[in-house]
Amino acid sequence: MEEGIAAAIILSGVVLGNFWLWFFGVVMLLLLAALAYVAAERLRRRALSIRIFRSKENPVLLPKRENPWESEAVFNPAVYYDGNTVHLLYRALGQDGISRLGYASSRDGIHFERLSHPVYTPHVPTPEKYRNPFTSPARLQYDRVLYASGGGWGGSEDPRMVAIDGRVHVTFNMFNGWNSMRVGLLSIDERDLQNKNWDWDFNYLSAPGRNKNWVLFPEKIRGKYALFHNLYHEDSSRVRVDYFDAIEVPDHLPPIDSPDPHHLPDRTVAWHNRTRSAGAPPIKTPHGWLLFYHAMDPNESHRYKVGAMLLDLNDPTKILYRSSRPILEPDAPYENDWKPGIVYASGAVVKDGVLFVYYGGGDKTINVATAPLETFLSQLVHDEHIVLTKARG
Repeated sequence: MEEGIAAAIILSGVVLGNFWLWFFGVVMLLLLAALAYVAAERLRRRALSIRIFRSKENPVLLPKRENPWESEAVFNPAVYYDGNTVHLLYRALGQDGISRLGYASSRDGIHFERLSHPVYTPHVPTPEKYRNPFTSPARLQYDRVLYASGGGWGGSEDPRMVAIDGRVHVTFNMFNGWNSMRVGLLSIDERDLQNKNWDWDFNYLSAPGRNKNWVLFPEKIRGKYALFHNLYHEDSSRVRVDYFDAIEVPDHLPPIDSPDPHHLPDRTVAWHNRTRSAGAPPIKTPHGWLLFYHAMDPNESHRYKVGAMLLDLNDPTKILYRSSRPILEPDAPYENDWKPGIVYASGAVVKDGVLFVYYGGGDKTINVATAPLETFLSQLVHDEHIVLTKARG
């Protein structure tokens, strides 16, 4: 209808010899054409997009004021699905500023029951050499200004969890100052985890330094444990993976060449110019190992975003496919609560053919988004736009 009006105005301008009437009609017609193009483009992108829906129940876990050890924040979860129950370990912070691991479980992957006590509390030494000059023992508490990473100053941070040959392994960041950061490993029998018998074995996977966010593959590759430890490789089509005969023997692993992402130069790949870390441990699919990762867009360097890639099943250092745009951006209110612009997808499982992605929002809450796995993979393989969005309801 609007196009007909514009055409009539143009015709009237021609007949009456009125230039401005004709000009107005032409501008109106061009504007309508532009609006039609934008609408068509949106429909085209939507047709190419798989929608991984944020749960309407988000956040699925919140801090609990009645539990002092998790009164300030619960976020960045590790997840393991045993075919019956979704087991979730999460980073918890209380007023003392120490990161501990809490536990929750769910049958449907959305509604969780949680324990009222932590399942792992690290020993956190406080030697003076690990302290920044402006801190003191009197300041070692939950503080969002002094300790921007979640508000805590030490402890067990950001776990990832896999089960291999009847053992559940949890990699996490042991933090007690930037120069003391190490990757820790907790291991437990699968039945003990299911029965909530927290008989942990502990080991370090890295030397002191700035090593963090290492993840294990959920099965051995060519008979060895495979450890993903860095997104950065000289070849942008590859990532860094090392292999080991054993991982639970204290101080058994050789040194791993894993450069600190903070000290690496910017490099534009796909939608980002700076990679941060792996997200959840890789998920094995017929198309390759599905890996979520965190990176930063050059236009929004203050916001963590999540990308996806598929790694070769036999040589997981090789990237087969990569999403050309972020699949999750921190746009929901609960992803910007106290620390704006943070989504941290550290856990993912497949349950009944559905992909569940668990992530921390704003360094304060735990959330989940879902999508049919096969559709997600098809979109990724064919380089179609994949996004996570709010559920409609």
